[in-house]
Amino acid sequence: MISLLFAVMLLVILGQKLKIAYPVFLVISGLLISIVPGVQSKVISPDLVFLIFLPPLLYEAAWYTSWPNFWKMRVPIALHGFGLVIVTSIIVAYISEKMVPRFTLSIGLLLGGIISPPDAVAVGAVMKFFNLPRRIKTVLEGESLVNDAASLTVFRFALTAVISGTFVFQKAAVSFVMVTVMGILIGLIIAQIIYFAHKLFTTSTSVATALTLITPYIMYLTAEHFHYSGVLAVVSGGLFLSYRAHEILNHKARLQSHGVWSTLSFILNGLIFIMIGLQLPIIVNGLKYYTLTEAIRYGLWISLLIIAIRLVWFFLVAYIPRWMSKNYRIRHGKPANREIFLVGWSGMRGVLSLASALAIPVLLADGNEFPERDLVLFISFVVILVTLVLQGISLPWLIRKLKIKGDQFKIPLDIQTGQIHLMLMKLSLERLKENYNQLMQSNNLVKSLELRLSNEIGITNENIHSLQSQTDEQEQVKEYNQVLLDIGEYQHRLLIKLRTNDTFDEDVIRREEERLDLDQNKIG
Repeated sequence: MISLLFAVMLLVILGQKLKIAYPVFLVISGLLISIVPGVQSKVISPDLVFLIFLPPLLYEAAWYTSWPNFWKMRVPIALHGFGLVIVTSIIVAYISEKMVPRFTLSIGLLLGGIISPPDAVAVGAVMKFFNLPRRIKTVLEGESLVNDAASLTVFRFALTAVISGTFVFQKAAVSFVMVTVMGILIGLIIAQIIYFAHKLFTTSTSVATALTLITPYIMYLTAEHFHYSGVLAVVSGGLFLSYRAHEILNHKARLQSHGVWSTLSFILNGLIFIMIGLQLPIIVNGLKYYTLTEAIRYGLWISLLIIAIRLVWFFLVAYIPRWMSKNYRIRHGKPANREIFLVGWSGMRGVLSLASALAIPVLLADGNEFPERDLVLFISFVVILVTLVLQGISLPWLIRKLKIKGDQFKIPLDIQTGQIHLMLMKLSLERLKENYNQLMQSNNLVKSLELRLSNEIGITNENIHSLQSQTDEQEQVKEYNQVLLDIGEYQHRLLIKLRTNDTFDEDVIRREEERLDLDQNKIG
């Protein structure tokens, strides 16, 4: 595992040099490594994905999702996250039953549940290189948070149908609602308990950070114990705690937890994507009743089918309300076809699909082989490979070709930043004068704080005025930021020299280095 992790680090560095999103590059690299003679691949344990990888990755995604934006786009998110998954599963079920001789409708629904949810990490890794409209990012992030729960629910019902040989739609629908609602409820209840635990018992930064690490596992395992959606428990609880993070985490805990979670998420995603590529020999060798050519043909047709379903779905959802309601057309205007196509094309499958396929039992309860397990697993792998490589590599080109740009604001972002900073400084100075007027007379340190805030207000005002009055604004800002970065690096070198003598305490120097890092991070 250590050697695999080291390989991931090297491959990610190479992928960055080649400007290829690391999930795509790692899957391709895993495929190439798997065909090297002497390399032994191991089957990914579904328990490893569902119990170790999935909860923290879902929680991290929920934590960094804006709740106001999520709620604003709740209707399209629900339509895509639940509706598209169910529609995709049903269409795949009927088409695969007709296409594959030995497939039944239940097995087709099982396959549909496996391959229906796109992978948020893969899409996000590509999208972060581009300045896209906020609504696109919100829909993609929100969809990915809820579609995992929908697909796993469909998967479980289909698995039960294959094993038992029966499928009752009414019972499945009622169970789906129960699993969804109770999963959300459990997540919110546990989030409320964790919220009070943070408020009452966390006394140090390390304890607060550690609590954020175990929270997703508590939510997931509790919901799964009662046979409800652990995915939605983690998502709902993560959104709740993220929205109230300012109440439970101080600035030190926020900085530390952000660093810990960024590293943990990167490691988990890196490992799982390269392990997907390494599964190729195992999955190919598992084919029993089909030739490799037949299996590839089925996999490619199903891959094209789900790509087409997603594109058609997004255009229908965008246009049907406009066809049905004149008021809707007036209120929302004409849809942006380029944006619709981009979101529809961003449907790369990933780790959840492979983990679900691997979770299919090898044997039934009566000791017989699980029907068509080998082909379902192979088709799932082909779908993951085709969507990750084809769509993942083409997305950057597509974004440039469609000329999709980020949100355009009336006030430039640099000026907005200055205005926010100015507002905070003015309000802080007012609070200082109102609440600590006597201390300003008797405490020189508090008096110096007043002077520092006043000076900073003056400097920020000058910066805003400069940005507003300069015609070559971007070049001036670039030069200014370069000077700040150079001064920061110079200060770092001076601090390193201070370490060689005993004049200053080591902890003081480290705190000053941290301050410089934060200042430079604001610049870029």
